Amino acid sequence: MKDLNLKPQLLFDFFAQICAIPHGSKHEEQISAFLQDFGRGLGLETVSDEVGNVLIKKPATPGYENCKTVILQGHMDMVCDKRMDVEHDFLKDPIRLIVDGEWLKADGTTLGADNGIGVAAAMAVLADNTLKHGPVNCLFTIDEETGLTGAQALQSDMLQGDILINLDSEDEGEIFIGCAGGVRNDADFRFIWNHISGDLFFMKAEISNLTGGHSGDDIDKGRANANKLLNRFLCKIAQKYEFYLCDINGGSLHNAIPREASAVFAIQSADKESVRVDFNIFAAEVQDEYSATEPNMKLHLQSTDATHRAIDTACANAFLKSLNAVFNGVFAMSKDVPGLVETSSNLASVRMVSDNVIKVVTSQRSSIESARDNVSASVRAAFELGGAKVTTSGQYPGWKPNMNSQIMKVACEQYEKLFGSQAKIKAIHAGLECGLFLEKAPHLDMISFGPTMRGVHSPDEKLNIPSTERFWHHLVAVLENVPRK
Repeated sequence: MKDLNLKPQLLFDFFAQICAIPHGSKHEEQISAFLQDFGRGLGLETVSDEVGNVLIKKPATPGYENCKTVILQGHMDMVCDKRMDVEHDFLKDPIRLIVDGEWLKADGTTLGADNGIGVAAAMAVLADNTLKHGPVNCLFTIDEETGLTGAQALQSDMLQGDILINLDSEDEGEIFIGCAGGVRNDADFRFIWNHISGDLFFMKAEISNLTGGHSGDDIDKGRANANKLLNRFLCKIAQKYEFYLCDINGGSLHNAIPREASAVFAIQSADKESVRVDFNIFAAEVQDEYSATEPNMKLHLQSTDATHRAIDTACANAFLKSLNAVFNGVFAMSKDVPGLVETSSNLASVRMVSDNVIKVVTSQRSSIESARDNVSASVRAAFELGGAKVTTSGQYPGWKPNMNSQIMKVACEQYEKLFGSQAKIKAIHAGLECGLFLEKAPHLDMISFGPTMRGVHSPDEKLNIPSTERFWHHLVAVLENVPRK
C-alpha cells in the first residue's frame, strides 16, 4: 500500500496487512495471533482470552498520566461475501485492494473495512510514539458480525478503563451514542421428497444484481429483498398452476439484505408459455416498483434440467405462505430520535441445508428491547404456523444514549476545532458491541465514530479515503484532550 501513497500512511499500511490475513467471522485465529505478535513486538502488555479477544495496553505519554483511561475498541472479523462470478477463498486468499479515485475497494469481494479500518487505526495509535494521550487500552474482539460472541464472552477485567471509543461506525462527521439491540430466528422446514412424473416442464427463476447492504444501516433505504421478491413470484405461480417446488436458495448472511435468489420448479408443459408471460409481467412490475433503488436489478427465467423429484406439496405450500407472511423491512420509526429506525426485520437467507431441510434465517433489531422481542415473536409465529421448527438465538442488548457524556462533548469540540463544522450526534439502527460492554462495565462513558463507508456487507463495499484521514486526525485530537481523572 505504500506505493499507493494513501494518507495517513501508517493507518493504511496496517489496513493492508490486515487485508492480507484471512479473517472472516468464526475464522479469526490468524488475525488474533497477528495482533498478539504485533503488541508484543512493540514491547506492550498484550493478553488474549480463551475465545481469541486481544487486549494491548499502551502507557500514557509523559504529562498525560492523570488522564482517564481510554479503551479503543474494534472487531477483528469481517463479513465474507463476493460476486457470483468471482473466485475467492476467504479462508486462504488475501483481499485484493483497488484504489478508485477517492475510494478504496476490493476486487469483487467485501473489503473488510468494517471493521478492519478501525483495527488499523487502533494499531496506528499503539505504534505511533509521537502522539499525546493518556493510558490507552486497545481491545480487539472476535465474531462481531455473526453473533457478537467475542463481546459476550469478554470478562470484565478486559474492560478496565473509564472511556470506550468504538471505532465501528461508517459515516465520518457523525458521532454515535446509541445503537439497536438484536436477535436472530432460524426456521427449519422439514420436508420429504415426492417423485414427480408426467408431461412436466422445469424452469429456474433467478433474481440478481440487487443493491443489498447492511440489514441495520440500509434497511430503511427502500431496497428490494431478493428472497421476498422471488417468493412473491412463486406464490403467484403456485396459486395459478399445478406447481412443484424442486429447489430454492437465496442470500447468505444473517446481517445483509439478500442480493440474489433462485428457485427451480416444475409445471405442466401446457402452462409454460403462460408462466413466461406471468414472469415478464412480474419483472416489469417490480422493476418499475424499485426503479429508484434497484436500477441494476436482473430477473431471469429459463428452462432447466428435469429433477423428477419435488418438495412435498403440503410443506412447499406452507413454506411459501410463511415467507409471504413473515414481516420484512422497517417495522417502526423512533419516536424520540427523528429519522432513526426503531424496529426492523430482515429475511436474510433461504437455504437447502440438507436433503430434507430448508433453513430460513432472519434477524430482528430494535432500540427498545420489548419492541425487539415483539417483532421477533411475530416472525417466529409466522414460521411456526407454517410448520417450521424455530430457534431464537443471539439476543444482544441495545445501547441507550447518554446526552451528558463527557467524551461526546470532547469529540464534538475537537471536530469543530479541526474542521470548522459541527459533528452530528446520532444513534444507529445497526448493532454494536457497546450494549454488551455496558452490561459488563456500566460505568463506561462511550461513543462510536469512524470514516465513511458505503455498500458494507456486500461486494460493493468501499471506504472513502479523504474521510479516513479526517477520522484519524479527529481520533488523535480526542485522545490528546481526554478529560483528567
